[in-house]
Amino acid sequence: MFHTLKKYASLYKAMFKASFIADLEYRANFFTRILTDVFWYAAQILTFEVLYQHTEKIGDWDVHQMRVFLGLLFVIDAFYMIIIHENLENITEKVRKGDLDLLLAKPVNSQFMLTLQKANTAIFGNLILGSSWLIYSLSQLPDFNYFRLLWLVLLVPCSLAVVYSMRFMFSATAVIFTRSENLQFLWWQVYRLGMRPDSMYNPYIKYVILTLIPVGVIVSIPARALLNPPDLNYLLWPVVLVPILIYGTHRFWNFALKFYSSASS
Repeated sequence: MFHTLKKYASLYKAMFKASFIADLEYRANFFTRILTDVFWYAAQILTFEVLYQHTEKIGDWDVHQMRVFLGLLFVIDAFYMIIIHENLENITEKVRKGDLDLLLAKPVNSQFMLTLQKANTAIFGNLILGSSWLIYSLSQLPDFNYFRLLWLVLLVPCSLAVVYSMRFMFSATAVIFTRSENLQFLWWQVYRLGMRPDSMYNPYIKYVILTLIPVGVIVSIPARALLNPPDLNYLLWPVVLVPILIYGTHRFWNFALKFYSSASS
């Protein structure tokens, strides 16, 4: 078991290094990518800043708490974009062009290769920006207990695992249907529900996005861990959910491969 983990860690290290070297060949991409996402960050912040000009609370969150939520959203999204996004976005193209054949022929787990083959290191600038906004937002809270940041060591990886699992299962439908653009569009609509605090939704929708379609787990629960006294019912739910979802992706991937016709067949 340890030998296998060491093998995959070494493999990922090599793929990450190769991605970093490749990204350095296009250094302008670092700056243009940061500039592009600065506008997205600004749009998210300004939307809520304008709303809070007309109300003191949205759901049960005031403007300072919402800023913390947005900071966590930026940080989690940056990690997702660095590690996972580009690989899952390209699954459809890999199926069409036959590149998936090469991954399936390698003597390593195909889901691992499909998920982590390419890292988008140009997003590190965005991670710095998101982290800076989060730190600023926390500094504006009165009497914030910085020991609560330790919860993020557990909850941010759980958030990444949740968003990965759901995105992977949407993306893997390309193996079954070859063209699944409409399902990918559906994913983004579902994901956007998690880009807003769960307290904004009525109890029925809140239940759905925390359990059945758990996009609400991605940012809302880590934000609550920072902003509120610990509630173990909330904090332990992602820990329970992640193994279920990861196992689900493994089962779904094996199921999808039964429908795959290689480019050479």
